[in-house]
Amino acid sequence: IDLAKRSFQICATAPGGAVLFNRTVSRTKLEAHLREQAPCIVAMEACATSHFWGRFAQALGHDVRLIPPIYVKPFVKRQKNDAADAAAIAEAAVRPNLHYVAVKSAEHQARAVAFRTHQSFVGQRTQLINALRGHLAEFGLVVAQGPANLKSVVCMIDDSAIDLPDAVRDVARLYLDQIALLTNKIEELHSKLVHSTKVDDAMRRLCTVPGVGPVTAGAIMAFAPDLRTFASGRNFAAWLGLVPRQRSTGGKTRLGSVSKMGQADIRKLLIVGAMSRIRWIVRKGVLPDNWLGHVLGRKPRMVAAVALANKMARMIWAMMTREENYRMA
Repeated sequence: IDLAKRSFQICATAPGGAVLFNRTVSRTKLEAHLREQAPCIVAMEACATSHFWGRFAQALGHDVRLIPPIYVKPFVKRQKNDAADAAAIAEAAVRPNLHYVAVKSAEHQARAVAFRTHQSFVGQRTQLINALRGHLAEFGLVVAQGPANLKSVVCMIDDSAIDLPDAVRDVARLYLDQIALLTNKIEELHSKLVHSTKVDDAMRRLCTVPGVGPVTAGAIMAFAPDLRTFASGRNFAAWLGLVPRQRSTGGKTRLGSVSKMGQADIRKLLIVGAMSRIRWIVRKGVLPDNWLGHVLGRKPRMVAAVALANKMARMIWAMMTREENYRMA
């Protein structure tokens, strides 16, 4: 099935691979067709709505296979259209040794919605703060970055000695009201994540890892599949994109920068958590006599942070699959 919002393309194939039909159906007809069809393999590209249709098809007894789009692209013949896409999905679904995306539950997706909303509000607040700083800079008022420096903006606006037009003061207050509203919503969402770490065993276990907080734990629970689907911690780190990009040939191994091929939200938060640990070590002024200290002594901080994030990902896989808390080595 090539998914869309209202128009869906269904390509049915026989066990031998022959195409039985390839037609366009509406949303209502697709639901009816899945109900009438005997249990079979239902293949779709993994996308935003595929998990809903995957749960719908699984409830009817179908074998659902969600295929990453990058694995479908090589099977598209010549022109790009819905019929060719559906035929490519059908052909890719019967290939051996193909990795599929696990169908997420509604609760799993609800966690992702909460995390995305939190990140969206943080981005909107940053946008408003930067816009306000830019407007004030046009009148010679320079404000440092970050929400913590908004108090100086309030003092500038209320200070009548500063030469600032009344219209600009009114607009600045509008910005401050919107920023305060977003800050309250961000704190509410963050408090819910913190509360989840107290009642959810998995999130509480994740927060025992140094450098992993409630937001990072929430991202892992929201976007990562069941970690038992990965054969090892190295595979989980590779899924996150925390491994070098390879350009090897002829028996010669050539490694480049990190591949960034996996889940961007978890990867970014793990690197941020790793960087916070490194900054704490650097402020102490003495490198510890352990693996991280030796890496910091030889490599730049950002390289060390990515290496530490890779190690954190492998530790998280081991902890979650064995259901154990973090133990200091």
